[in-house]
Amino acid sequence: MGSWVARGITGAFLTVAASGAFAQAESDNRVAAETAWSVFEDSDPKECWAVSAPTETVNTRDGRVVAVRRGDIQLMTFYRPSVGVSGQVTFTGGYPFAGGSTVNVRIGDQEFEMFTKGEWAWSANDSDDVKIIAAMKRGTDAVLTARSSRGTITKDTFSLLGYTAAVEEAGRRCN
Repeated sequence: MGSWVARGITGAFLTVAASGAFAQAESDNRVAAETAWSVFEDSDPKECWAVSAPTETVNTRDGRVVAVRRGDIQLMTFYRPSVGVSGQVTFTGGYPFAGGSTVNVRIGDQEFEMFTKGEWAWSANDSDDVKIIAAMKRGTDAVLTARSSRGTITKDTFSLLGYTAAVEEAGRRCN
C-alpha cells in the first residue's frame, strides 16, 4: 500500500481517485464483473480497481427521509503501482462532504472511519486499508454513513458479494 498519499497530501489521492471514477463512467475498460463488483484496468498509467455502487441509499435531514440529488456513489479498492498504491479503499458519496467530517464504515460488528475532502473519503493509513479489506472479504455488506455539506445524513449499503474475487483480480492485474 502506498504511503504516497501521506493521507494529508490529498491532491495526489484525489487525482488518482477521480481518474478511476472518471474512467469507470466514461470508458469501456471493465475487464471483469464479480456479482456486485466490477474490475477496471487502465494502462497509462497502469491502474486497476474493484468498484461497486450501493444496493440501498437512505438520505435523512432532521430525522426525516428526504429526496436529494447525488452524483455517482461508489466504493472502490484501488491499485496504482507507479506510486506504490496497492489496495487503497476509497469512497465517493456523490456530493461534497461536510468540512472536517468523517465517514463511518460498518462491516458486520466492525467499524472504521474514513476522512473526507471534497467528494472523496479514504482511511487514515495503510494498516486501516488492510483491516477494511479483510473485513470486506469476510462481510456480507458494508454500510457507509456520512454527512453532506448541506447537513444531509446519507447511509449507503454496498453488497460485498463478489468483493473478494474482484479485489484479488484487480490486485493481480496491477502486480
